[in-house]
Amino acid sequence: MFDIGFSELLVIAVVALVVLGPERLPKAARFAGLWVRRARNQWDSVKQELERELQAEDIKRQMQDVRQGMQDTENQLRASGEAMRREAEQMQQHSDTLAQQVRAPAPAEQPPHLADAPEQGVGSTEGAAITPATAEAAGDAVADTATETPARTERPS
Repeated sequence: MFDIGFSELLVIAVVALVVLGPERLPKAARFAGLWVRRARNQWDSVKQELERELQAEDIKRQMQDVRQGMQDTENQLRASGEAMRREAEQMQQHSDTLAQQVRAPAPAEQPPHLADAPEQGVGSTEGAAITPATAEAAGDAVADTATETPARTERPS
C-alpha cells in the first residue's frame, strides 16, 4: 500500500524531534502508537466482519443450491410416482379387461379334436361326443320323466 522505507522514517523522526522537542517527543510517540494500534484494530475488525459476511453469503448460496437440488429431486420423484401411478392404472385396466374376457361365456364350438371325428351311428354311444346340444336334449328328456307322476291306485283296506 504505502512504500515507506527506513530513510523516510528517519526523516520523519528528525522533523518530529525538531518540531516537538525532546521533552514532548516520547509522549507524542506513545500517542501516535495508540492511534496506529486503534487503526489496525479497526482495520482487522472490518476485515473479519467482511470475511464473516462473505462466509455467510457462501453458506446462503450453498443452502439455496441444496434447496434447489431438493426441489429438483422432489419434482423428479413426483413425476416418476405419477408415471408409476399411470402405469398401475393401465395394468389394472388391462387386468380388468382380461378378467371380463375370462368371465364371458365362450362360443359354443366343438373342441378341435372332436370336430374332426366321424359321426357315429344312431344309438351307438361308443366314441360319441357330447355336445352342448346333445347335453341339452338329454337334460330335457330327464326333466320330462321327472315331472311325470305315476297314477295312483287306491288299495282297499
